[in-house]
Amino acid sequence: MMRLALVLLAVVVLSALGVVKLQYQSRKLVTAQEREQSHTHALETEWTQLQLENSTWAAPARVEKIAHERLGMVTPARDNLVSLDSASPEPAR
Repeated sequence: MMRLALVLLAVVVLSALGVVKLQYQSRKLVTAQEREQSHTHALETEWTQLQLENSTWAAPARVEKIAHERLGMVTPARDNLVSLDSASPEPAR
């Protein structure tokens, strides 16, 4: 009877240690998940800001203004325009 009690006590102690270990691992995983979710949110925010910045820098009016001011480019006269048709290999005038 004493041997059975010792075996049962050992099983209970091992079970308790297993529960403690699993709870610890679970808490570590939850913490890691929350950290990654926070990092994901920060990256999504940065991506949104980068898209906004890209649309601002690439705005046609801004590009045209810089081309005119810094590069001295001007819009060509209507008679200097050449349009290409994708069906014909020669430029149409």
